Amino acid sequence: MALGDDALVLSHRLGEWAGHAPVLEEELALANIALDLLGQARVLLSLAGDEDELAYLREERAFRNCQLVEQPNGDFAHTIARQLYFSTYQELLYGQLAAGGSPLAPLAAKAVKEVAYHRDHAEQWTLRLGDGTEESHERIQRGLTALWRFTGELFEPVPGLDVDLPALHDAWATRIGSVLTRATLAVPEGPSRGAWTAGAGRQGLHTEPFGRMLAEMQHLHRSHPGATW
Repeated sequence: MALGDDALVLSHRLGEWAGHAPVLEEELALANIALDLLGQARVLLSLAGDEDELAYLREERAFRNCQLVEQPNGDFAHTIARQLYFSTYQELLYGQLAAGGSPLAPLAAKAVKEVAYHRDHAEQWTLRLGDGTEESHERIQRGLTALWRFTGELFEPVPGLDVDLPALHDAWATRIGSVLTRATLAVPEGPSRGAWTAGAGRQGLHTEPFGRMLAEMQHLHRSHPGATW
């Protein structure tokens, strides 16, 4: 449920760029990433119940996604910062799941290839923005700093998930640090894990923007219950 909610919510956030991306190529790229995540969400949520009911009929407190993925898009650089943090984590997570013997291994083996592209896309844009103009550098640094406090939750244990999430943190931090160094960007101050960090999404506690996003995402289904195309 937690992994499915992560993918579903981030898919919707990326879908909000449709018609608003800075260039057509990026509109297509972000839409493709959103569709990959939606496919992952459908498989994961179908393992927990009816995917449509879980996506469209649950209340806010019933969602188990991490708070990072529900954060508003902001500008393009802010979206790239969010994507770099999450896709790097997701690639490590799916790599561990694919190598294990859990029921999620087949999904993870396929999804890790998709997520590798998501991570590469975010990484390349981080390098371009960080080592670009003064304004692009400032914008991506601002996004990285604003979202840093939400990354600690990614590595909190999830009941029922056969992966040692805390053990993934060091590899994640090393990868993120390497990208930021090459992009002439600073790693945000403070640890990404610790009691001070934000994040209780796994327990159903979400940030204010999530409620508005959920109302928009669920509006059509709730307005026309039982409708078919």
